[in-house]
Amino acid sequence: MSSVLYDTPGPRAKRRNILYTIGFLAVLALAGWWVLAALNEKHQLDADKWSPFVTDSQVWTTYLVPGLMETLKAAALSILIALPLGALLGIGRLSDHRWVRVPVGAVVEFFRAIPVLLLMMFASQLYREFTTVSSDFRPLYAVVTGLVLYNASVIAEVVRAGVLSLPRGQGDAAVALGMRKGQSMLYVLLPQAVTVMLPALVSQLVVIVKDTALGGALLGFGELLSQNRQITANYGANTIATLVVIALIYIVLNFVLTTFASRLEKRLRQGKKTAAVTIPAQAGATDAVKKAVSDA
Repeated sequence: MSSVLYDTPGPRAKRRNILYTIGFLAVLALAGWWVLAALNEKHQLDADKWSPFVTDSQVWTTYLVPGLMETLKAAALSILIALPLGALLGIGRLSDHRWVRVPVGAVVEFFRAIPVLLLMMFASQLYREFTTVSSDFRPLYAVVTGLVLYNASVIAEVVRAGVLSLPRGQGDAAVALGMRKGQSMLYVLLPQAVTVMLPALVSQLVVIVKDTALGGALLGFGELLSQNRQITANYGANTIATLVVIALIYIVLNFVLTTFASRLEKRLRQGKKTAAVTIPAQAGATDAVKKAVSDA
């Protein structure tokens, strides 16, 4: 089926696409063979390097599962704080009041410009110097603080862009119906912008999960990736095997997150289509209100 943006390929184009696909798969297979051959040459595929993850449950109960729990804890806390804070900052950037819009914009641009690792290090030092937070919890607090400050600023821009992407008539119709700016934002604009923002929000949530590893690299936070050092020290030269297993855990975790978000987005879009049958009546009411206002 052809459209404005897509033309159905003809017989020659189909044959060319098939050849491209075969060529890509061949190159991918060769690259995979080369990697496996190099690993085998360095004895990285020997059974003794992988057996601890299959035969020794202590690797999972002592290192991997506790590390995964710490990763999930830091990510969950960061998401629960960053999402509402980012939404508030995004709404603040859309404010009609300059005294609100300008300071909020400065805060967003400031924290968005600083690397998240630097924010974690600053937060760790501040907690060390000016609070009584125990050293056992300081890495978690620092990681969550850095993730919240950075990702809330990014989410604020996502919210702002999502609301601005809506047709201007949506806000005008809400105002014509007598809604205040806050009511229009809460009941009209944000619900419609959610489906627009959801892919970008999910991408940012995946970033939050992965960025928890930065805390383990420099702050001593016992998240999943940092367990690599403990496993390597206790089970010999298992570095590559350990990193592969940890990478697979991250892939599964983020796959679950994106799958859930995709299903949520699908349900929201289906609900939006179901509710669309009421739009003509609402549009008529809005036009009537506008006409009455103009006649007055």
